Amino acid sequence: MDELPSELVVKILNRLNDSADLARSRVASKRFNSLWREVNAVNLVCTLSRYSKSRSIAVTPFKTVFMNLIEDSRNVRSVSVGVDKALSGMSFDDLVEDDSDELYLTDIEFVKVWLPRVCDDLEVLSISDFWIQSCWRRSDVLAIISSNCSKLVKLEVKNAWLSVVGLTQMSNLRHLTLEFIRLDDENLEKVNDCFPFLQVLNLIGVGGLKEPKIHFLHLESCHWTVSNAPLSLAIVAPNLLELRLKCNKPKSLVLETPKLVKFSLSVDDAEGVSFSEFRELDTLEVMSPDMYRLITNTRFGNKIRKLAVDSVKSIEDSERLKFGLGTILEAFPVIASLTLSHVTWSNIKTHFQSGGLVHMKGTDTLKQITARVETSDYTDVSFIRSILNNCKGLTDMRLMMHQDTDPGVRDLLISACTMSNPRVRWSWGTWSEGGEDIWVSNGT
Repeated sequence: MDELPSELVVKILNRLNDSADLARSRVASKRFNSLWREVNAVNLVCTLSRYSKSRSIAVTPFKTVFMNLIEDSRNVRSVSVGVDKALSGMSFDDLVEDDSDELYLTDIEFVKVWLPRVCDDLEVLSISDFWIQSCWRRSDVLAIISSNCSKLVKLEVKNAWLSVVGLTQMSNLRHLTLEFIRLDDENLEKVNDCFPFLQVLNLIGVGGLKEPKIHFLHLESCHWTVSNAPLSLAIVAPNLLELRLKCNKPKSLVLETPKLVKFSLSVDDAEGVSFSEFRELDTLEVMSPDMYRLITNTRFGNKIRKLAVDSVKSIEDSERLKFGLGTILEAFPVIASLTLSHVTWSNIKTHFQSGGLVHMKGTDTLKQITARVETSDYTDVSFIRSILNNCKGLTDMRLMMHQDTDPGVRDLLISACTMSNPRVRWSWGTWSEGGEDIWVSNGT
């Protein structure tokens, strides 16, 4: 290590995920210790093991360790401080009186001490608070960040109750993430006004909203998971390219996003979902138990080439008679790739068993189907054969069977499909609830 150029050593030190490792390396190496001040990133995480240890033996308090790292650094451009996700399962009963503030990281008095030391060159800031210490105390940390960090480009705050009083405009900020936050900005007016040049916005589980409206002229990517409370949602973003939106039962959902290319929508009740047709939308993922109404009543656009459909749960018998593969292909007539969840596969197979696949539109463009199959039997073989007979351009079938599928049934399905449809390239895999898809074989 002593023979490496200083610039390379500093790059190595900057890539350490936890600055606690860096502090230990200073003790072990004179070279590391001499170059410590050149490191421009401070990353410190309180792990579950460290937290447990601090309650049984005497250890240096977490905030003290962090302050020592800040005081010993210069030219800091990135700061990340937080608690590990493993601590999120703790309850108020787990707290003891002595540690009621030790991991309260959006504490304004704590932030006032360390932030001014690094704010001049700070470009990236991430604070992940300890929810059971922060949720009942409103923090003005956004105000002090906005007034001190003029060069900040990326800001991330998690697990806190945030006020917007005193928040001022941050013209250089391009990336904002608020996750599991109680936010005192009912309609997002202050957020819109103070971050005018945002390009990436992530609002994950942000509460305290009533009629939120996201309005950014430069926004390109947005991920928004909405709580149950807001009934009216709006996004006005003329340059938005990618959107992930999860909501429950909005009475009104307005999207003014004409350049949207990739869209993932999860909604429980589609009655209030209505928006103008997307002229450039290429990739769409829809998740809803109200799938039939969602795809038949909503105009997603006529350029969608990649579609994923997840019905979430089995639909009512009356809906099963209407919701089939033809319903999907009629609503999206130019798709080339179709991905189906196991519930959706079951629903459209039931529709096929009741009436077959007849008069389907959009069969010429479909090239690939990827599907999860929960229970395999011979009805799947006849269903697949009917799909291939109707969709003459289909050349790629990717089927995943549940890991508990009987091996004999699985082998029968594979044999019947591959032998009778030689023009199709077959891929086979397994899936499980909560697990990853595993591809086990490919064929032609």
